[in-house]
Amino acid sequence: MTSTTVATGPGGISPPGAAPRPRRRGPRRGRLVQVAFLVPAVVYLVLFFGYPVIKNVLMGFQEYTTRTFYTGEAPWVGLTNYVTAITDPVFDRALLNTGLFTVGSIAGQFTIGLLIALFFHRRFPLSGVLRSLLLLPWLIPMIAASAVWRWILDTDNGVLNRTLDVLPFIDSRPAWLTSTTLALVAVIVVNIWLGIPFNATILYGGLQEIPEELYEAGSLDGATGARAFWYITWPMLRGVVTVVLVLGVVYTLKVLDVILGLTNGGPANATQTISTFSYHMSFREFDFGVGAALGNILVLISLVFAIAYLRLNRRRVDE
Repeated sequence: MTSTTVATGPGGISPPGAAPRPRRRGPRRGRLVQVAFLVPAVVYLVLFFGYPVIKNVLMGFQEYTTRTFYTGEAPWVGLTNYVTAITDPVFDRALLNTGLFTVGSIAGQFTIGLLIALFFHRRFPLSGVLRSLLLLPWLIPMIAASAVWRWILDTDNGVLNRTLDVLPFIDSRPAWLTSTTLALVAVIVVNIWLGIPFNATILYGGLQEIPEELYEAGSLDGATGARAFWYITWPMLRGVVTVVLVLGVVYTLKVLDVILGLTNGGPANATQTISTFSYHMSFREFDFGVGAALGNILVLISLVFAIAYLRLNRRRVDE
């Protein structure tokens, strides 16, 4: 191999006709390109996520009312807003309803979503079309879906009660949305219906990543059916399950539009959750400080659950 050098004239200037030396691009230019791509994302996160969170935290320690919009004065009150929120008679009921609503919704969404994902994991004709139709509840706006379900669950003219009238062993029409014992159950059922597509889609994607060779090897050792699910599918799906459960709980804790569209927190606070209670205090009582305090409590509950579940799941994986 021969190497060629380019002669340079006095002062390091290349003579006419000589090939120019390639310029080396230093690491500084690469960093500038990286920063240029990161700046829009950082600005977006700061403006639309960071600022609202910080503002809400500050409002929780201020006397923030409609007068503040005119005077600009929001005096600091310390923990008064939190004390007012926690000692309110509605708070205990809202906290209990939040727990029941979250547990019921997540249990139903995850169980049905996993069963549907396992069903579609087996190939059969029109499976792709049916999977596409499964996404419809997820694509419908929440307010529109709530309006349709409110018509379905109407006591007098609802489709569900009219269907139940045909059955011979049911004489009464249940008051799905106006009964203090059935309203929360009805809201949970509707939220399960809305969350099934998300769970089924994510879990189906996780099932697709499991190698078929594992099932073939397991079948040789007698791991088929339920044994194959327990010893192969579930361990391989654990990471996806963690994502689905954490995101599902965080999302369900802050559900607002479904409850407002169906029951508006009633009857008699039977479906009142912390998120709807925060909305009520902020935009009906116009006590934005107490509403922000309730929102901060909800964020704290979500954060504690996410950290605790992730640590517990990591410990199980290590063991």
